[in-house]
Amino acid sequence: MFRPREVSVLEIRPGPIEIVLSVVARVRPETLVEVRSPNPGQVIDLLHDDGDLVAAGAPLAVIRSRVEQAQTEASGARVAAASAELNRARLAFNRTSTLAARGFASAAALSEARAVLQSAQAGLLAASAERRAASAQTGEFTIRAPMAGRVLVRPIDNGQVISPETTLFQLGSLDGVELQADVDEAYADALAPGMAARAALSGSDTVFQARVSDVSPRIDPTTGGRLIKLVPTGQVRFPPGRSVDVTVIVARREAGIVVPRQAVLAATTAPNVYVVNAQGIVIARAIRIADWPSLGAIVEQGLAAGDRVVLTPAETRPGARVRPVGGR
Repeated sequence: MFRPREVSVLEIRPGPIEIVLSVVARVRPETLVEVRSPNPGQVIDLLHDDGDLVAAGAPLAVIRSRVEQAQTEASGARVAAASAELNRARLAFNRTSTLAARGFASAAALSEARAVLQSAQAGLLAASAERRAASAQTGEFTIRAPMAGRVLVRPIDNGQVISPETTLFQLGSLDGVELQADVDEAYADALAPGMAARAALSGSDTVFQARVSDVSPRIDPTTGGRLIKLVPTGQVRFPPGRSVDVTVIVARREAGIVVPRQAVLAATTAPNVYVVNAQGIVIARAIRIADWPSLGAIVEQGLAAGDRVVLTPAETRPGARVRPVGGR
């Protein structure tokens, strides 16, 4: 009846550990573009839908542009009139030049004919420039793909009246993906581009390697987080928006100590653990743990190799004589 009570212990054996940060990221195309119209109007033709592959410069949609087309036609008519006027002025100048050479036309008449010709040439240039401007404006009503990619979202329908703020298409590039995650500002400061990471699609056990490519310098005031971007180190193809479990390796220690969190008492105020000494007596030992999110408590001070830490401190108390069982 006086036999010491058994308690489970963990014998401390420092070894290599990783300090990691686990986050949930989302797959995003390397380049994501929202296509909008520079002009308001009514959509009269949609040429692509969700999932379509498009080439750079390919037409995506047509916006009604009757007024602009009429202005282009009017500009074309003015170019034709200016061209005819130039031909008339050139004939008149040639005739006057011939008469002046024979002495039948004065120098003043020749100068006047030359001025009319130059004016006609300038008029044609102006009309041509006006036609090009009108044609370019009309061309803006045919919406074209700014890059080659895949249509991810087409949130509009034929007949819809849109404004320059309306997103017509969302295009994603085909040359790779990146992972984006929002990381709490308290931990994001420890992250830096180049850090290695392990990743797996949520619900999958297949792990692939990645690295941190960018840490945003800006903190989102609504979430208190910073955006980090990661890129897979190999060729992978995942649908945009897919969730990915990411573990960023922040640091490695060759001789680190980790204990289960349930073994730590008063973890947020004065962390300590129960240690069984060589005489089998339970003593309280103050420790310092890293302020870092992890499954186990990373002990920075207070424990050494060979210490036997009580795994279930609620089952005993300091000063009690126990029989330690278990080990690493």
